[in-house]
Order: sequence, then structure tokens, then C-alpha cells
Amino acid sequence: MSACAAILGCSGPTLTAEEAAFFRAVKPWGFILFGRNVETPGQVRRLTDDLRGRVERGDAPILVDQEGGRVARLKPPHWKRYPPGRAYGELPPESRREVTRLGARLLAHDLAAVGVNVDCLPVLDVRDTEGHEVIGDRAYSDDAAEVAALGRAAAEGLLAGGVLPVAKHMPGHGRAAADSHEALPVVEASVEALETRDFAPFRALADLPMAMTAHVIYAAIDGARPATTSARVFERVIRGAIGFEGLVMSDDLAMQALDGGFAERAERSRAAGCDVVLHGEGDMSAMRQVAEGAGALEGKAAERARAALARLPARPEPFDAAEGRARFDAAFEGRYA
Repeated sequence: MSACAAILGCSGPTLTAEEAAFFRAVKPWGFILFGRNVETPGQVRRLTDDLRGRVERGDAPILVDQEGGRVARLKPPHWKRYPPGRAYGELPPESRREVTRLGARLLAHDLAAVGVNVDCLPVLDVRDTEGHEVIGDRAYSDDAAEVAALGRAAAEGLLAGGVLPVAKHMPGHGRAAADSHEALPVVEASVEALETRDFAPFRALADLPMAMTAHVIYAAIDGARPATTSARVFERVIRGAIGFEGLVMSDDLAMQALDGGFAERAERSRAAGCDVVLHGEGDMSAMRQVAEGAGALEGKAAERARAALARLPARPEPFDAAEGRARFDAAFEGRYA
């Protein structure tokens, strides 16, 4: 049986009987964890093992948004704090890349220990003073080249630790003046402006294994549909100007930027070009609709999924976590210790 072309959430720190039966039957390609799913390291490890057991795939991707700053699902007291992207961009130029890689390597160490093998990082959105604060300090910089350099460093750190990176939010959320969790943003910039600035970090990291779409309308390319459901954006930008050949997942289908029922949202996203769709709320009724609309993971999408998982290293790069954390804390003068 083919996997369902979906990444799904669950409602709490353990699976309900209904969730367990549903995941066993539908076999989603992957899962995503949120704060409601996280209590202690031992509990998270049991949950990730259970999720993989339901789909009978030991390498099933289990994702989390663990950026640092305000976007972190694993938090003290059981896990260390990490800074937001902007803090890396504000380090001395000579140490930024090294410390960004080290931070991501430490994140990977934390995640791999509890069975999480995908982090929704790096954020490749270029910060814009006119953009909504939903990106804000999550962006490394307002300079596209610096975003690309630090995004590359973060991706390298994650991969070294046995965790796959996800480039987000393709093809760029920085200019958006609305929070796509709450409304549908429309970016009016010209194609030339977008290609020069917003698309540039994604183009520079087009070799990453996975990317997540932006629920944003780019009026100069498709004035009617956000990138997630726009075949034109996929053809001209994601697979075209950016040249991304890896697996593309939707941003969360539960966000208010999208309209229609959940089956329709999933169908539109897949039809536009998303290889898999993501729904993280853990609501059973919605997940059943998403699974129906997502369909089976087959053809080119299945090839991309296999290629992405093949990028997981056989074993992590040797790493002394205590020494690495000491260097990291020193770089930030203990502000995130």
C-alpha cells in the first residue's frame, strides 16, 4: 500500500485509540509534533516510536518546528533555549556562519535523541521592514546573501546531526504584510524585485532535500492563488526560477490563508505541485478530509520523497554536545544558556 501524501499531527502526548487505528489504515508519509505533543524526552521518544510503528516505516519523517526564539516546541526545563534567526545575523561577521552551524548541530542532537528526523529550518525569508512580524526576528537578515549563507550553515549543521532541513517559506514570506495563520497575504512586488531579493536564498539552497511553501499571493505571478495552490508559481518559480527539485510540502492546511474544506485544500495543493500536504492540528475530522484529498504518494512525488529520506546520513557526524554547547553559550555570552 502506498503512503498517503500527507504529514499529520496528533492531539496529545500519546496516541488515542482512534488516532492509532487511523494512522495504521491511512499510513501518512510523515508526522509533525507541536507543543501539545511534548512533555519529557522519554515521552517524546515513545511517541515517535509509536508513530513509526503505526505506519511500519522506521525512517518515516517526524517533523517539528524547532527554530529557536519564539518558534520552539521543545523547551526548558528538559531542553535548552536557542536564539531566533536574527540573533545569528547580529553576531560578528567572522563568527556568524560557524555559530549558526553549531546552533543547528546542537538542535539536531536534541531532536535525534527523541526520534525527530526533520526540522522545519532554515527560514530563508528575507526580513522586510514592511512585512508582518510573523517573520520578523525569525529571519537571519534583511540581506538576501546573508540569509543564504546562514541558511546554508544551519542546513549543514542539521544534516551533520542526522536531521533533514526544510527550506521555508518558499518562495519567500518576508514581504507579506499579513500573518498567513490569520489571513491571506498579497505581495505586490514586481517579478524582478522578487527574483533579486526574495527568491535568491531559495535559489542558492535549491539543493536542499525539502521545502515548505508560503501561503502568499505573489500578484505579479498569480494574482488569484497563493503559492501553495498555484500551478503557475510552481512552474515559473519553485521548479523554474528557483530550480528546486526536492520534495515540496505545503505549509499547514489549517491556516486561515486558505479557503475551502480540508479535502479541497489538500486537492488544490497537490494539483498545483505539492508533493505532500501538511496538517498539524491533530483534529480527527479534519485529518480524514486531508487524507482523502491528498491521495496516494506515487510517481514523481514518491521519487522525491525517497530521495529526501536518502539524504539522512547513516550516522551523525562525531560531536561532543557538552563542548559544543559551551562554545555556543560563549558566542552569545550566556544569553540563551
